[in-house]
Amino acid sequence: MAFVRLPFAQLQWLFPIAITAHNLEEGAWLPGFVAAHRSELPWTIAPVEFRFALVVLTAAAWVITYLSWRTGPKTLWAHLLFGYIVAMLVNVVVPHIPAAIIFREFAPGVVTAVLINLPVMALLSVRAIKDGYVTGRKAVAFAVGVPLGIVAALPALFALGRWLSGFVIAAAVVG
Repeated sequence: MAFVRLPFAQLQWLFPIAITAHNLEEGAWLPGFVAAHRSELPWTIAPVEFRFALVVLTAAAWVITYLSWRTGPKTLWAHLLFGYIVAMLVNVVVPHIPAAIIFREFAPGVVTAVLINLPVMALLSVRAIKDGYVTGRKAVAFAVGVPLGIVAALPALFALGRWLSGFVIAAAVVG
């Protein structure tokens, strides 16, 4: 595990790789899970809306990592990346593990959440702080604010995905 000793500046690329794997798992399995448990869930979402949000969040992970890598420690992008790392660490515990326990079955995303995201995000969050890539109150603010911002943005992402899918269908019918 020599890579664990690499500086955060190099390790940060594990973030978008892990997010991509996780979002591929969710995108493949969540729509069927939602359909199977529609009456037991407090919400439902169409596959196209959910997958659109996953694409946007995955692209954001790659862009933010690149900008963090380009601008370096203690920048807006480094702190934004740190907040996103914390968001994905929290995402392991809410909702993946509880969903698997409550439904007593595979919950989409739980495999990559536990086997990839938990160790990778834990490593990255510790290394970001240890290497001084993020510091102090600003790190705490982003660790709280980014997860809350992502949750707040989800309804808008779902709505945009719904609108775009309707637009594409309408264009196909007209064209």
